[in-house]
Amino acid sequence: MKKTNVLWIIIDSIGLIVFNALFFVIGGTEHVFSVWLSYAFIHLAYIMLIVTPVLVRGGRSGTIFGFSIYSISTGYFLLQLAAGTVLVLLIKLLPLEGIGVALLVSLCIAGLYGILLLVSMITGERSGGTDGRRQPQALSIKETAIRMKAVLDKVNDKTAKKRVEKVYNALRSSSSKSYPELAQIDSYIVQSIGGLEQAAYAGDKDAVITISDSLSDAINDRNKRLKTLK
Repeated sequence: MKKTNVLWIIIDSIGLIVFNALFFVIGGTEHVFSVWLSYAFIHLAYIMLIVTPVLVRGGRSGTIFGFSIYSISTGYFLLQLAAGTVLVLLIKLLPLEGIGVALLVSLCIAGLYGILLLVSMITGERSGGTDGRRQPQALSIKETAIRMKAVLDKVNDKTAKKRVEKVYNALRSSSSKSYPELAQIDSYIVQSIGGLEQAAYAGDKDAVITISDSLSDAINDRNKRLKTLK
């Protein structure tokens, strides 16, 4: 699980803890059924937030309007928490009779979330390869090679230039095919090339050498892993 997702779970957990503290300390344990209904939907939303990493295991999830499935689950929890809190207060203050309003609002929010969740999962399935492997963000050898050529032309120091040339040649001979298992190392290569560009334009030959050596190791490691995935 990504670190940012863990942090969001912690933040959401704090919100849930505060809600429960206020719910029982201020409101006590005696409530009408409609209040307990809103309470249950809030906790259902939190459970969906927790199980989301299981639903997207293996990277099989799409995005909707740029939002990932995890962002959708987070949004559902926060919206349900806010709506549930307002409903509980309204039921206590007015008070409202029956369960119609609480049930209708909670079901509408849950229904919208369910649709977005399923669409995201279907999108993720369709983006997979014919062999069941997803091919996201394949390393663009052509694009990175062009960037490396620009770095090579910029570096003047002979030692640094030789290291960059080694990376350039290794990159050109690498396969552009990718798998989810290579996503992390592909991302590292792309980011490192960005760092190499900065070092080259800054004239920092030591940084150029260091990053080039690291890139060479990463590309070699990628090629070895790729052979086991074919």
